[in-house]
Amino acid sequence: MNRLKGMYAALLTGLSDDGEFSPERQRSINAYVLRQGLDGLYVGGSSGESGLLTAGELLDQQAIVAEDARSQDCQLIAHVGAPNLRDSIQLARSAAKLGYNALSALPPHAYPFSDQEIIAYYKELSAATDLPMIVYEVPIRTGRPLSNDVLAQLLDIKNVAGIKFTSNDMFKMARLRKAHPQKLVFFGFDEVYLAAAALGVDGGIGTTYNILGKLYAALHSAIANHDLVQARELQELSQEFVATILLTGVLPGVKIALQEIGVDCGPTRAPFMVQSAKGESAVRSLIQSPEYQQWLAK
Repeated sequence: MNRLKGMYAALLTGLSDDGEFSPERQRSINAYVLRQGLDGLYVGGSSGESGLLTAGELLDQQAIVAEDARSQDCQLIAHVGAPNLRDSIQLARSAAKLGYNALSALPPHAYPFSDQEIIAYYKELSAATDLPMIVYEVPIRTGRPLSNDVLAQLLDIKNVAGIKFTSNDMFKMARLRKAHPQKLVFFGFDEVYLAAAALGVDGGIGTTYNILGKLYAALHSAIANHDLVQARELQELSQEFVATILLTGVLPGVKIALQEIGVDCGPTRAPFMVQSAKGESAVRSLIQSPEYQQWLAK
């Protein structure tokens, strides 16, 4: 499991101007992100607009990313958490055939499922392949947090290697970490990664890593080297970027930033939209500033 530790971009999805999945634009995103020195890619997750894509589009994306990353020293985690368990299993088996290193999945989220239904979902999905599974705590997507008892049961499922924790409940995360020291813990809020790292997480998986992956790789290294001054400086840059893209909406904002530096990524899919013209201008201006230019992949 040690090979899975580190920093992963929650990969964006390339779309055409009319919102269709675009293999060409996906390759453009892949090429930029793969130059940033991250440990891996997290493919088909919320940052990739997976909730707005069909299973067929996600299968196509999996294949394109696997092909582009084949020659790279890069771990691939396929997010396969669809509302429909059958789609999730299809995505999981596809990822296994394509050579992905691990799987991850949102809890079932189309309805207010019971704890037992969520546990049963993960058991069946984890049994569908031999790949390690990263379960997911993300109340902002599911509408409710899972209890530590339920999360403990999920971590005890065969093939479950760890958890992606996207919540500001650091105490809950720390208690979970202490109770399951053999499991991996990834943190999902980019803007406070330093706080989670201080509590011993194994890495991060984030949206803004798509454009500032070099910065997050440097942040991870600064923490490992006990350089708190540099770590704080890098986290503050991350926070300023996150605060700015919140003006446009997170996914539209990151795509605007990529477009501004010449990455042909396309728009977000409706109903996503840019929330503010002033915000768009602020994103474009910020990413062109010297403080951020040094952290862009060349």
